[in-house]
Amino acid sequence: MIDTPKNDNNFTDQKSLNALKLHGEKIIYAVLLVLAVFFGWQYYQKNYAKIDTVAADTYTSISVRDERLVQAYLNPQLDEATKQALAEEEKRLFGDIDALVAAHGNTVYAWQALMIKARHQTNNNDLDGAVATLSQATSINLDDDGLIAIAKIRHARAMLANGDTNGALSIANEAMPTAFEASRQELLGDIYHAKNEIDNAKSAYTNAWEVLRERQENRAVLALKLQSLGVNVEPIEPTPSVVSIPNTQPVIEGGEIFEMIEHDSAVADTQNPHTGN
Repeated sequence: MIDTPKNDNNFTDQKSLNALKLHGEKIIYAVLLVLAVFFGWQYYQKNYAKIDTVAADTYTSISVRDERLVQAYLNPQLDEATKQALAEEEKRLFGDIDALVAAHGNTVYAWQALMIKARHQTNNNDLDGAVATLSQATSINLDDDGLIAIAKIRHARAMLANGDTNGALSIANEAMPTAFEASRQELLGDIYHAKNEIDNAKSAYTNAWEVLRERQENRAVLALKLQSLGVNVEPIEPTPSVVSIPNTQPVIEGGEIFEMIEHDSAVADTQNPHTGN
């Protein structure tokens, strides 16, 4: 066995000490960074992830109760006692929606809940309430231009129905994603028609029709609006498309945005051709 000379050990120790002095601060910062990331992730899991779960569960309950109310109101033979009970349940639903928005205001769940509330208010002819609710929805800080556009279009339509044509026009003139251009132009046509600006209404409706033509998408109510103003349009023949499985992911994933647009179109077909109501 060969003994290592003491001076070699001293040299090695001195070399390690110099390296520690040179890189020690970087090593400490690296360790602190790793610890910060670890504890930050732990904090997120214990707080924000839990909050998201609570918001999701609350919205699910609201959605189920909304569906029950919708189904109940479809009964044409409701007696006064039942109507009063449904009105009380709707009032409680609104309170829970307001509580969800207050606690989780910048989430997609708050946005969805406000859409439900605005629909009920519109059905109850509470247009002032619907305008206020949809205004609140447009102010939610969501990183989704599509959801913001849906809220803006509904907001403008509520304002138009409530007689605020200038306010509706201001919103309709805001920039929106190209996927919503047909709906935006049709909305502009409705607003101009309400203002008795017929030439502008014809132009906007025609613009909407041309966008739909490019997409090979027919919209019967828009054709009626054009024809009522004396504009003959060439029918749009939709091209056959492959049937796809509907996306059942939450709205935040973008899967239900187009489902909502289709729902809006279906509702529009049952509304007044010029006011959207």
